Amino acid sequence: MEQKPATIKEIAKQLNVSVSTVSRALHDHPSIGLRTKIQVKKLAEELGYEPNQAAISFKQGKTFTIGVILPDLGEEYFSMAITAIEDVASKNNYTVLIGQSHEDVGREKKIVETMRRHRVDGVIVSFSKTTSSYEHFEQLENYGIPVVYVDRIPIKVDGAFSVSCNLEKSSVELVEWLVKQGHKKIGFIKGPGTIIHSEQRLNGYYEGLKNNEIPVEESYIVQTNLNKKGNQDAMKALLDLKEPPTAVIAFNDYVALDAIQYTRSRGLKVNKDVFFASYANLPVTTYLLDRPLISVEQFPYEQAEKATELLLQRITSKIAPPDDERKVVLQSKLVVNQS
Repeated sequence: MEQKPATIKEIAKQLNVSVSTVSRALHDHPSIGLRTKIQVKKLAEELGYEPNQAAISFKQGKTFTIGVILPDLGEEYFSMAITAIEDVASKNNYTVLIGQSHEDVGREKKIVETMRRHRVDGVIVSFSKTTSSYEHFEQLENYGIPVVYVDRIPIKVDGAFSVSCNLEKSSVELVEWLVKQGHKKIGFIKGPGTIIHSEQRLNGYYEGLKNNEIPVEESYIVQTNLNKKGNQDAMKALLDLKEPPTAVIAFNDYVALDAIQYTRSRGLKVNKDVFFASYANLPVTTYLLDRPLISVEQFPYEQAEKATELLLQRITSKIAPPDDERKVVLQSKLVVNQS
């Protein structure tokens, strides 16, 4: 028969003291003498006493659990982010409850409701590509559960707390780098319009072309829904043009790798017939022969680390930070992968 952990009442009964005395002794309260503390702690260890976390949580009004909702942990980018979140949470004695939306807003909403019912103390979220409104996250705030967005942040939510990377400036720099390599026909594979970084990347692309006096060719701008077929269809549209681009900027490394695979299937040489640039700078690409020549480092670990620190600050502090501290923007940087 399974033995249940001892309770404070059992310890108090064996020592013939009150329950409050045992509780105070276990918490080193100054009103309890050293001898009593030693007796209580010794017996507690012998009986295998464990604190009732549910009772502690109820008393403190916290569960010491934070929820995390990410699109897909199969992507190295988001697995790096969750590592940072768990690192910071562990240092602060918090546990992490993880949910994956798999880019489905319906699933995302169910995860939000589950986390609300489990009374998490706060939520970090990078929402799905199909998320176009944020009411389900705003409802968490209404229940007193703070939310911090990371990487994929709302296009517009008043007073939202977020951590992201500045990608518009890096997009300008990507175009300028490609121009210096001799390219003027530069294609651009953009992501879903619901993701704010899609617009930021595109704006930087436009500005980069303008700075180099290169007219915009609308047929060079194609869109993907971020799955394999969508990525390859986007690349096909570019290569089917009468004058296809000599260089392509892809939404991220995963999009770039699918585009590269399709380019090879057409009998073209990667980074010779068509040059590739991208975003994310994922470590896994260093093991590949055909990879983007240049990529934008977005610091997923640092973003998630800062988002967790910001969330814990919101959980523990009753004083709301000023508006200029609600939106944290890290500076991305270009990483050239060629020798």
